[in-house]
Amino acid sequence: MSFNRRKFNRLLLAGTGAVVAAPFVRAQGAWPNKPMRVIVPYAPGGFTDVMARLIAQHLSTRLGQPVLVENKPGGGSLIGVDAIAKSQPDGYNFGIVIAAYAANMTLYQKLPYAQKDLQPVSLIGISPLVGAVNKDLPYKTAQQMITFAKANPGKISYGSSGNGSAVHLSTELLKMMTGTYMLHIPYRGAAPALSDLIGGHIQLFMDAASGLIQPIKTGRVQGIGVASDKRLPALPDVPTFIEQGIKGFTGSTWAGMLAPTGTPPEVIKRVSDEIAQIVKLPEVVSRFETMGVFASGAGPQEFDRFIDEEIKKWGNVIKTAKITAD
Repeated sequence: MSFNRRKFNRLLLAGTGAVVAAPFVRAQGAWPNKPMRVIVPYAPGGFTDVMARLIAQHLSTRLGQPVLVENKPGGGSLIGVDAIAKSQPDGYNFGIVIAAYAANMTLYQKLPYAQKDLQPVSLIGISPLVGAVNKDLPYKTAQQMITFAKANPGKISYGSSGNGSAVHLSTELLKMMTGTYMLHIPYRGAAPALSDLIGGHIQLFMDAASGLIQPIKTGRVQGIGVASDKRLPALPDVPTFIEQGIKGFTGSTWAGMLAPTGTPPEVIKRVSDEIAQIVKLPEVVSRFETMGVFASGAGPQEFDRFIDEEIKKWGNVIKTAKITAD
């Protein structure tokens, strides 16, 4: 029988970890007794970095040790995720990933790491994507846009933050579910795509809520839908796509913590339990709301299942739409 490390880790996390972990406790002493590191596979200032620093700040307070955020951008997040996977599994190395982590499993034919090299710790929060159109266009709702797109194939151009991004994949899923054809224009990041949406060079852009809340509130763009099963408190007047008749359509980015495989199970559990409490703190709930994030705090097993579901969902889109990496 072949050795399945992911199933083995699940068994440890389900309750057998205390026996295996004992040598670690004896050898290392009380945990934590030195600073911890959280790797972010993206540059400072973006969604992933903000989420990482927010969690790190509260973890540091609760654990009594510095929790240092280290940015390792590049390679479509592959460099940073590989660094997480190859870190020492000593209970002091973690990383924050987003939806691209799941998509990349199918998007790239070869990765420098494997899913079995990383252990889920906690699903921190989910940020539904929001659809917005240029404010001067005649369609103001998702259904109006779809009606126009069906009557005018290719007349709607949509922007994304790059091939294989959550924005790209979610819009392709929307096309599949509505039987429409819209032209994809990839950009190097969300900022230039939003600029071209405002300028009228593209007609549609779906982005993480944090990037569109203010442009929608200030009237620079028209919000047409939230890709979730519930509305965002920060955009109460923007209905979901599901409310508008596109049943089952959801798309999001999310932030979750991983650790290198082999990290002691009691450390995984402790960090997961702490994050579950952190995301309930009033100041964190308030910050999440302004960012358009629904708090989760799901533990290792639930996060593991969530990742598998995301890999399957977006893998199907990638294969059907024949999407390739940049």
